[in-house]
Amino acid sequence: MSDETPKFDPFAPWKQFQGPMMEAWSKAMSEAVASDDFARSMGETLNSYLETSAPLQKQFESAMEKYLQGMQLPTRAEFLAFSERLTGLEMRLDDMEAKIDKILSLLEK
Repeated sequence: MSDETPKFDPFAPWKQFQGPMMEAWSKAMSEAVASDDFARSMGETLNSYLETSAPLQKQFESAMEKYLQGMQLPTRAEFLAFSERLTGLEMRLDDMEAKIDKILSLLEK
């Protein structure tokens, strides 16, 4: 008994698509994406998404802040405030170090 039933190849359409067809499709897509109309369309889509999601994002941030406060964990705003204070301290230390170096150089003369 011979096994002459054709085997199904799910990748056959993809294999046929490769080569010249793939190059032509790639070129057409590159030209479409590089067009001003595409950029304008994507910009409008992004603006629409951001406008639509802004209220939901604010609600999520508020809920997260309340949750973190309830768990006695620092919020994003508290982290940012701490970071700014730490940066200020680092700058002051750098200034003090520069002044000390200047004083030492004057004393050595």
